[in-house]
Amino acid sequence: MPQTLDAAAVRSWCSLALEALGREREEIDAINVYPVADGDTGTNLYLTVESAAQAVEAVFAAHETGSSEPAPADAVRAMAHGALIGARGNSGTILAQLLRGMAEVLADAAPADPGGAGGERLAPALRRAAGLAREAVAHPVEGTILSVASAAAEAAERSGSADAGVTVRAAYAGARAALAATPGQLPVLGRAGVVDAGGRGLLTVLGALLRSLTGETPAAFPMGRRRYEDPAAVEPAVGHCAPEGGPAFEVIYLLEADDRAVARLRTRLDGLGESLVVVGGDGLWNVHIHADDAGAAVEAGVEAGRPYRIRVTHFGAAAEEPPERVQRAVVAVVPGEGLAGVCAEAGATTVLARPGEPPASGELVEAIRRAHAREVVLLPNDAALRHTAAAAAEQARTEGVRVALIPTRAAVQGIAALAVHQPDRRFDEDVVAMTTAAGATRYAELAVAERQSWTTAGICQAGDVLGLIDGDVAVIGADLAATAEAVLSRMLAAGGELVTLVLGDEAPDALADRLESYVRDGHLAVDTVVYRGGRQSVPLLIGVE
Repeated sequence: MPQTLDAAAVRSWCSLALEALGREREEIDAINVYPVADGDTGTNLYLTVESAAQAVEAVFAAHETGSSEPAPADAVRAMAHGALIGARGNSGTILAQLLRGMAEVLADAAPADPGGAGGERLAPALRRAAGLAREAVAHPVEGTILSVASAAAEAAERSGSADAGVTVRAAYAGARAALAATPGQLPVLGRAGVVDAGGRGLLTVLGALLRSLTGETPAAFPMGRRRYEDPAAVEPAVGHCAPEGGPAFEVIYLLEADDRAVARLRTRLDGLGESLVVVGGDGLWNVHIHADDAGAAVEAGVEAGRPYRIRVTHFGAAAEEPPERVQRAVVAVVPGEGLAGVCAEAGATTVLARPGEPPASGELVEAIRRAHAREVVLLPNDAALRHTAAAAAEQARTEGVRVALIPTRAAVQGIAALAVHQPDRRFDEDVVAMTTAAGATRYAELAVAERQSWTTAGICQAGDVLGLIDGDVAVIGADLAATAEAVLSRMLAAGGELVTLVLGDEAPDALADRLESYVRDGHLAVDTVVYRGGRQSVPLLIGVE
């Protein structure tokens, strides 16, 4: 029976690609010499695929209570969207566009192929992917990931098979041959004796697709550099080193904007720098550029729409002498910009978790590295991030950092832990004190129901205000303030000394005034502190300690 790419195969593809890139990440980083020898292509591809895999897992999690798995179209769209919002670096951004191109064809064909896509769909999907990726790059260059993608599509089309496994096998072989040819197409690769790092990563992703469909493990592609008379030509790329005369910064951001604004943005950015890649569509884009004026690149995005998740990397930063590590640091995940400022003032390195966009383990590892400490206390501040944080902690430990993971389940527990943090005492004592403070803090959140459903407090209707205490719905109301008072009444019935209120953007200032008065009038010995959390997933967070 011909093999097809169904939802389960997409899930397996993501998992296998992430596993393979995890194994090969450092080797791909080491051969990264184009467009900038910044030694992070493998890492960027890993983080991009990790985001795609998380998005696919979220789709499957939403179907856990049902009897069927997600539709193939839902799985491929999730994979493409996850890659888009998590794309890192030049190659990661192009990979996101490749996945988007595949998703366009496979999702459109889904009604005709409810059991998954066969080879007759995969070949045009790969062709669309290669074409869309070239359109996204301002100045396409042969001998790169683009050449490898085009060769994969051409080989898939030549196979002419209805079997997805046969088609992908042909695509992989075509990509492998094209990758081997890249040193002869791009002089900088030939001089360094390496194949293109982005193309090498794409081959790994295609190999994972082949394995998910057929069970075959592709033969390893040789990663070593050739030997040259000039030893300098074969030194691995280490750190972010700007090429002589090249731009100083890499700028990446997500952008909410319409097509016309993005067309103008492309023109403006093309005059500001190099390696311009703009991918996405339907109002959401990922922008990548190397430029000397990072501020101008971001300002161009502001004029086009709403840029966020802005990352600016100085190519010379890692080449400088690294500062001495501090003894101890705290890394905290926060649900909004307001709390990020609060935690940063308390000395924490923060990772922003936007609504619907939880951070990947790679982002937590990056934050731990950025903290540049021998000892790190990690506060995930979300029960759903437990496994992600554990994976990040384990990775950091392999890099020689002593990491303690405190299983905080809400941002207010993280604030309580930070309040007692003392970096000058013994690590174990500090961790115990922070864990105790977090554990002594009950947490609640006020949310608005999106649909009718059963809860632990009864049936709620769409639009009802839900008061969740320690993760369970305890109160259902029609008014945000009244429901918050009911939640506070229940929480303070067991006692408390301090109430923490974190208001989201949509919560009015009058809400804080009303709740402060409610606590003051009914509980004279209880203090209240209020923070503005910014754009967060719920209008109100409450902590009682």
